[in-house]
Amino acid sequence: MYTFKFVKRALVTALCATLTITSFSAGASKAEAATPQSEALIKSGKEYLGVPYRLGAPSGSTYAFDCSSFTQYLFKKNGVALPRTSSAQSTKGMKVAKGNLSMGDLVFFKTNGRSISHVGVYAGQNKMLHTSSSKGVVLSDMNTNYWNNRYVTARRVLN
Repeated sequence: MYTFKFVKRALVTALCATLTITSFSAGASKAEAATPQSEALIKSGKEYLGVPYRLGAPSGSTYAFDCSSFTQYLFKKNGVALPRTSSAQSTKGMKVAKGNLSMGDLVFFKTNGRSISHVGVYAGQNKMLHTSSSKGVVLSDMNTNYWNNRYVTARRVLN
């Protein structure tokens, strides 16, 4: 009798775990579906890895970027016009839930504690392409306490 209850409980637990894992992985695949346009955007953005950071870097320059000049330049290069500042960029496109991010979505953060002050491009697998004041253009893990605590919203501007 004891072994039957144990086996039954083990089977139910295994079934629940399998269903939970399957549903999470199915959702992640759907949310991160890449398009040719978003793949091209990330590929072209990675060409600038290591380019230095400069606050107020002029629009269109490629010798240095700040966060919003980088996203503005990158999207313009791929056929999408964006405003110059991160706060203005945060009003464009369609709002996207964090759990539904797709490659190429703009992700916005409050790094100054007051308002949106940083933008990056979601690159899939919880990574974002953005500028760091100390390292220039980088690919960072969004799944850290630093970025999780500062995340505000995301917008989809690609079709």
